[in-house]
Amino acid sequence: MAGQQFQYDDSGNTFFYFLTSFVGLIVIPATYYLWPRDQNAEQLRLKSLRRVHGRCLWYRLRLMKSQQSIVPTLKKAALLFGWVVFLLLAYKVSKLDREYQEYNPYEVLNLDPGASLSEIKKQYRVLSLKYHPDKGGDEATFMRIAKAYAALTNEQSRQNWEIYGNPDGPGATSFGIALPAWIVDQKNSMLVLLVYGLAFMVILPVVVGTWWYRSIRYSGDQILINTTQLFMHFMYKTPNMNMKRLAMVLTAAFEFDPRSNKEATIRPTDNIEVPQLIRELGNINVKKKEPPFCYPYSLKARVLVLAHLARMDVSEELEEDQRFVVRKSPALLQEMINVGCQLTMMANSRGGFHAPRLVTIENCMKLTQMIVQGLQESKSPLLQLPHFEEEHLRYCISKKYKVRSLQDLVSLKDSDRRSMLRFLGEEKYDEVMAVLGSFPHITMDTKLQVLDDEDSNNITAGSIVTVTVTLTRKRMAEVFEKEQESTPCLAEETATTEEAGDTSKTKTKVWQNKSKGAKKTAKSKKKKLTKKKATPAPAKTKQANGNVAGNEVVVAAAATAAAKEEEDEVSDKGSESDEGEANKDSPSERDEDSDKQSDTEVDEMAGDDEEEWEALQQSIQRRERALLETKSKVTHPVYSLYFPEEKQEWWWLYIADRRDQTLVSMPYHVCTLKDTEEVELKFPAPSKTGNYQYSVILRSDSYLGLDQIKPLKLEVHEAKAMLDNHPQWDIPDTEEEDEEQEDSDGIEESEDDDEDND
Repeated sequence: MAGQQFQYDDSGNTFFYFLTSFVGLIVIPATYYLWPRDQNAEQLRLKSLRRVHGRCLWYRLRLMKSQQSIVPTLKKAALLFGWVVFLLLAYKVSKLDREYQEYNPYEVLNLDPGASLSEIKKQYRVLSLKYHPDKGGDEATFMRIAKAYAALTNEQSRQNWEIYGNPDGPGATSFGIALPAWIVDQKNSMLVLLVYGLAFMVILPVVVGTWWYRSIRYSGDQILINTTQLFMHFMYKTPNMNMKRLAMVLTAAFEFDPRSNKEATIRPTDNIEVPQLIRELGNINVKKKEPPFCYPYSLKARVLVLAHLARMDVSEELEEDQRFVVRKSPALLQEMINVGCQLTMMANSRGGFHAPRLVTIENCMKLTQMIVQGLQESKSPLLQLPHFEEEHLRYCISKKYKVRSLQDLVSLKDSDRRSMLRFLGEEKYDEVMAVLGSFPHITMDTKLQVLDDEDSNNITAGSIVTVTVTLTRKRMAEVFEKEQESTPCLAEETATTEEAGDTSKTKTKVWQNKSKGAKKTAKSKKKKLTKKKATPAPAKTKQANGNVAGNEVVVAAAATAAAKEEEDEVSDKGSESDEGEANKDSPSERDEDSDKQSDTEVDEMAGDDEEEWEALQQSIQRRERALLETKSKVTHPVYSLYFPEEKQEWWWLYIADRRDQTLVSMPYHVCTLKDTEEVELKFPAPSKTGNYQYSVILRSDSYLGLDQIKPLKLEVHEAKAMLDNHPQWDIPDTEEEDEEQEDSDGIEESEDDDEDND
């Protein structure tokens, strides 16, 4: 059996192959993932957003960062250097001689394959005269020529060459190690051992340990575990938390503590600048000694958040810290909402403690809106728009316009809007309209059902109710267009209603629900009809004790007239029924009609079952697609004048019982609403039968004044009793006898077949 030989690469050829492969495995994926994105595309995106978001803080910071940052240049330089090294190594490898070549004696003798024996001997004689050592030739070359001649003329050597590729027969298998020989040289042993020990015993454990220590400190949403525990403690301690207390708990997060987060800083100038801000802000409960609210980092973060909500100017050093605190706050508030939901579920399942009130969770959502927009809770939502100041609001809330919200501003006619905003110039007005047109306008449709049930519309006690909410997002600019298109129709309606005498009640605003307008018009029509019926009443008779007697006479007369009309109608119906009985069909025709009606009812029931089955299959397919596909969380950039980072437009959707101040379904964070989104909210129906009034609530995490609340009526019926003996298991005795008879007949037939086969 052939032996095996292991040898290090003395020439370095194999090492270059290994080194080229290693560098290629690093450079190619690094280029794909780390190559800076096209700066021109980012510049074009920012340019397209300039008209609307040009005044936003995050937009100005992004422009400055793209102009001053050298990180993309350094990345490109490092990746290009890696590619240069890779190409040089590849060029070096391509120039290396091939060490492992297939042995071919014809090439050694400079003959064509298949040469005759005489040609081989003749060529050998010529080469021997040239390369024989006695003639002054090279001994090694002559040995190769003699070996090739033997491989082609000697039968045994030729057989070995054809089988093993070597005239001498099978040789030792050689394995080359892709490391140069100097690594195992005794002179370099200490140096190599030192490098191995440093790499695998010091650097690798330190890197892995540091990564593990940092990863176990954070939750899945990159929030410190200690911060989550802090939020859980205070939300459990204070179920009903107002906005002031909520701001204190938020700013006590360990993300703002320099001992837990290296990004947070405490500056020597804080002892001077923070007290000045406290005096300007006023009452922020500085003397509270409850930890951690009294700690310097918590007090500083709270002051910076309150100064941000008041839109106060701070120094450059504090402004950097303020941006850090404000940037972290939305994620921390989302963690507080998650903690509140967890406590609510624990309270519902276990009991024993009070769950956080609905107002606490909603205050977390409101505070997120306030921080993103840099506005206090008591301020007008109109201050989210550019060029709007406190002194300008008096033009909006005047008796003539009464504009207090963004929806009121949208519903105004363009002429009234221009006259109201006359304090703005033409350019500023166009900018305000562009910003307002980019704001979202959401329509919300709900569908209530019990999935995986025979009667999906029947809600029984304890069943799992699914509310499918379809959200459709449009821009406010589209609402402007609809408003302009509907103005001629509204003008005609107002003209007709002015003739009738009722104008303002029939006109509905754009964002209001159409059903409400229809109900109002129906009610107004009913009122008009009743008024018209009451007009031909006889004149009242005046009496000494007032108009009461006259009213009673009118009512009595109207009652007698109505009774006579009813008698006449009854007599007319009776005559019609007599005629109908006289013209009735024969009994056979009645039976045919009843059969036709039953057939149509069966067909309708079958069609309804098919529609329900198709709807169920579609819902299952939608859920499977939602589980498999991953949607981007990049929706629409939020217009925020004072938020230091580009914020995407997200929403919270949940069902609540506002009377009991409790959550019915946990808030769903809608992060993928670009055009339309379908969300399923599930909750168990109440255990008691009756009618329940819930609310489907949609809240923005970025804008003030765009929240929506839609009523949800729930009628809970009594659950069906479980049948002990289902009818499908009730088999009559005759059927059992028939089955036994069939089995016996089958056995007899098989026996007869066996006899025939024998």
